[in-house]
Amino acid sequence: MQVAAVGRLAPTPSGYLHLGNAVNFVLTWLLVRRAGGTLHLRIDDLDRARLRRSYLENIFQVIDWLGLDYDHGPSGPDDFLRHYSQLLHLPAYNHVLRRLAQRPGLLYGSPRSRTSGAAGATVPLATPGVAWRVRVPADATVALADGWQGAEQVPLATEMPDFIVRKKDGVAAYQLASVVDDLRLGTTLLVRGLDLLPSTAAQLWLAAQLPETSNFTQTQIQFYHHGLLTDAAGNKLSKTTQAAGDQGILSAGKPTVVYAAVARLLGLPAAAGESLAALQKELVIRA
Repeated sequence: MQVAAVGRLAPTPSGYLHLGNAVNFVLTWLLVRRAGGTLHLRIDDLDRARLRRSYLENIFQVIDWLGLDYDHGPSGPDDFLRHYSQLLHLPAYNHVLRRLAQRPGLLYGSPRSRTSGAAGATVPLATPGVAWRVRVPADATVALADGWQGAEQVPLATEMPDFIVRKKDGVAAYQLASVVDDLRLGTTLLVRGLDLLPSTAAQLWLAAQLPETSNFTQTQIQFYHHGLLTDAAGNKLSKTTQAAGDQGILSAGKPTVVYAAVARLLGLPAAAGESLAALQKELVIRA
């Protein structure tokens, strides 16, 4: 029996959304709508230090600008903060963290920063102010059948060595929270940039460590990793590289720049990038 398609838009309100974010939105929307599936808007707001009201508002502005719709999720910033924030799901994240901590030797406390690598001193999990990391075996490799990239082999110990599952502030980190959220939503179709392929591998490996997260598998979820968009200098587009005062993709004026980028990524005729309707029609023809 074919599993119903359930997808999600999962932006982070840590900066104004750029072209890459908008392309991901459109790709996700196109695949979910082609499958007659359900689309959620899930905003990842656990990084409270970088959250700004203007960034949160920008998410809804970009969705409207692109002409997209979704079936479940907040109607605006206030609705999100009251009823959909990840802070409302802290008990679920903490339950999984406690269960992981019960697995002998799986987690350890780490006083190191996120950028200092996996090597270094370890401390007990109960030590105040330390991050929790998972011990990734040196031979851990995750095989992934990607809808666009084909068969992939990700050497996890190289690409994501001993990644963090709980931050120093005691809050669940992205890799763990994303798994829990996708299971809660029943996600079966997941679109990401190719730079997040190691994160997908890390999440598949992490989910397999516990019975309550073991449904986050390739048999339940179809993964699509799309190519990356770059700036004129060939650098990957990112919120952190935007210039001061940059309002992100909305400064492009018209969303056709996004549709054209999607058409190029999918290898569609240039005419398909003239509108969202043209993209959708072309994909239906090729289905």
